[in-house]
Amino acid sequence: MSYNPTYVDPPPVTRPYKPEIALDDLPCVTYALDTFLSSKMHECEDYMNESDQKKQRLYFATGYGLIQCVKGLMSYADEDLLDALGHTKQGVLIASQHRKKAPMLASRLAGYVVSSLNTTGLGFIKSMTDVERHAELVYAESLFEKALLGIVYSGDWLAFVKEALNMRTIIGIYRSLYKYITVVDAEYAATGAGKEDPAIDDHFRSGVYLGAGMSTLILSLLPSRILSIVEIFGYAADRAEALEILGRAGGWGSLSVRAAAREKLADAGNAFTADMDHPGLDDEDVPPLRGTDKEGVRRSICDMALLIFHLVLSSFTFDRVDVPMAARIVKWNLKRYPTGVFFLFGAGRLALVRSQPARAIEFHTRAMAAQTQYRNLHHVSYWEMAIANLALADVRSSAECWKVLEQEATWSKSIYSYGRAVCLLASVQDGESKEGDGDKEKREEALRLMKLVPTLRQKIAGKSIPLEKFVARKARKCIAQNGRLLLPALELSVIFLGIAHAPRRIVEERMLPQVRSALAELKEGAQGYWDDLALARYLEGLCLRYIAFPDPDAVLDPAEVPALSRDEAAQGAKACFEAVFKDGEKIELDHHIVYHAHYELGRLLACLGDEAEARRHLELVLSGKYLEVGPSGRKGRYSMENALHMRANAAVEALHQKRL
Repeated sequence: MSYNPTYVDPPPVTRPYKPEIALDDLPCVTYALDTFLSSKMHECEDYMNESDQKKQRLYFATGYGLIQCVKGLMSYADEDLLDALGHTKQGVLIASQHRKKAPMLASRLAGYVVSSLNTTGLGFIKSMTDVERHAELVYAESLFEKALLGIVYSGDWLAFVKEALNMRTIIGIYRSLYKYITVVDAEYAATGAGKEDPAIDDHFRSGVYLGAGMSTLILSLLPSRILSIVEIFGYAADRAEALEILGRAGGWGSLSVRAAAREKLADAGNAFTADMDHPGLDDEDVPPLRGTDKEGVRRSICDMALLIFHLVLSSFTFDRVDVPMAARIVKWNLKRYPTGVFFLFGAGRLALVRSQPARAIEFHTRAMAAQTQYRNLHHVSYWEMAIANLALADVRSSAECWKVLEQEATWSKSIYSYGRAVCLLASVQDGESKEGDGDKEKREEALRLMKLVPTLRQKIAGKSIPLEKFVARKARKCIAQNGRLLLPALELSVIFLGIAHAPRRIVEERMLPQVRSALAELKEGAQGYWDDLALARYLEGLCLRYIAFPDPDAVLDPAEVPALSRDEAAQGAKACFEAVFKDGEKIELDHHIVYHAHYELGRLLACLGDEAEARRHLELVLSGKYLEVGPSGRKGRYSMENALHMRANAAVEALHQKRL
């Protein structure tokens, strides 16, 4: 399969522009997207600006709006978000001008009799021209970009509700367009000529797959109590279907890799021989069924959407996560875009998910070298490298990454400052500093940052960011305890799944000894003793759990044999979590530890095969009951409650999948 770009030189732009020739711009937008994905961002912007300075062409208006949307979300700066909002509004306007006009009232009434006059039915979409159908698709895309930016920029709950209503419109459009493709393809298949009607062009098809797949996938991520309400209004949230639809754009298939290979060979008239099913066959090298010659312009965006689900959103869910599928997508796209920063991000995240943090750092170093035009994209790599270094127990290197983010990035100054502060504290507490390394200065800098953390919090849609609330509480606790926190960098590593993605050797030889050393130094009666004891027991339990049962996607070194047997580590982890429950009533501030310990014990029991007891602990987390009891009680909610509920819900639903 050729990985060469479809267009080496910029395709000519047809002039003068008229709505009837809007689709003539698709080669131009394909070239622009290839340029952008090859990390030539400025060249892409310049080409689009020169081709359509006033942004009055359907695909140039929406394409340029998407680029500005990415820039705005990367920088999080007010001026960039406002600029992006302006361009996405222009995209909505231009798409509206190209859409099929809704009929007058009399015609709408007649639509109840004549389907082609119905403004929401299949007949109405069939009556559109190709340009009008593309305009309908582009309208939904531009409206989605505008809604997303509006929610992020406004910080206002009322704006959130308004944009949520726009989302309802967007989902409705995508559902109608997807139904149109499904029906037309079924009619074509009935003739025996093939599966897909060639009258539907690949660009439109990939766009509908992107919209229908993403909207259904987003709905599937909603909490079950909200999802049940959404489904009453007829919005399906079938995650398997959503992922299959997104995969269609690239021909990744919903079948296994080898079944996909069989299908591809059969389509080419070749036989699938027994030796092709040999275990040595590298699944990641099996190409997609849809080649570059039959792809739509949004195919790469569908691929990125799949990577975000399998490699990023998998932090919060387990159901249908397919890391081998993500590996195939990453490998194929890196052959196509070897300097493509977005797929290098994907490779870095894939390495981290596979518990290869050192390799993740290599990919993110390559990503930063691949492009220097959008400095904000470097911040993604610094964030990922900060977490990867925590997974390696390298707090000094992690502190350097947090420092860059604190000085340059604008997403969450509060979290960046806290991340750097705890790494500075940890480098002193854990003996990583060498003589003359400036321990006193590090402590003073850490305390200065801790004082800043609560003042740097932001809001999205009028709501505080839960992780910012957590770090602000921890920062205040640090100040109240004269600059002392117990194992703060390791605790932060847990929040970002650093322990989950750490090599087992690092967990056993670095993290576990740190925790046990801290436990040995605890003195009953000291300030915050019971909170520190609960945290240390919880962290010890986590370390032992990942020694016994590494993450299911981790790539393990077969020559590496832990000092502890699986049974010893598992039973030790269980004892640690139960110790947290025993002393839970004595916790003064960090009540969340008890709830997280129930969640982790539930996952451990699932790994041990005790599904009933695992379910009991996970459902305790979801029950709303006070799990820490005693005279201190608990006032209000605990830290990161919503995130834990999301993970516990996902764990209950995935108990049968053996992926916990």
